[in-house]
Amino acid sequence: MRFGRWFEEFEVGDVYRHWPGKTVTESDDHLFCLLTMNHHPLHLDSHYAERTTQFKRNVVVGNYVYSLLLGMSVPDVSGRAIANLEVESLRHVAPVFHGDTIYGESTVLDKVPSRSRDDRGVVTVETRGNNQDGTLVCVYRRKVLVATRAYGEAHGGEQPGRPEPART
Repeated sequence: MRFGRWFEEFEVGDVYRHWPGKTVTESDDHLFCLLTMNHHPLHLDSHYAERTTQFKRNVVVGNYVYSLLLGMSVPDVSGRAIANLEVESLRHVAPVFHGDTIYGESTVLDKVPSRSRDDRGVVTVETRGNNQDGTLVCVYRRKVLVATRAYGEAHGGEQPGRPEPART
C-alpha cells in the first residue's frame, strides 16, 4: 500500500477521497479533551449540554475533528512530507456529535517547486470534512513541504528507515 505521494505526483485540481471514515465516540471526544486540558462542559458534561445549550447534547471538540481530518489525509497528502509548513485557514462549519461519522477529502490547490533546493516543493491543499449525512463540518487549507522522488531515493526509497529482516 502506498503511503504518500512524491512532489511530482501532485497535480493541481486532483481530489483525494480519504478512506476510511471515523465514527466519533464519546470516549474519543472525552479523551482528546482531557489530554489537551480542554475541560469545557460543552464537551464533557451531558447534563450541562442538555440544559444550557442550543443543541441539547455534547458537541465534539473542534480540534479533534480537525485532527481526525489531518490524520485521514496523511496517506494521500503528507505521507512523504518533509514538514508541515502552515495551516492557512481553519473553519468549523457545523457541529459534530457523538456517533457522527466523519469523512474527508482533499483538493490540490497549488504546487510550487522549492527555489532553494531541487529535491522538494510546497503543495497547498484544502481538506473538507463531512458527516454521514454529507453536511460540511470542517474545512482547512494547509501547506506541506513534500519530497521529490530524487529525495526519496537518496534517503532510503519507498520505506526509508525500515531495517532488513534478519535471515537465519
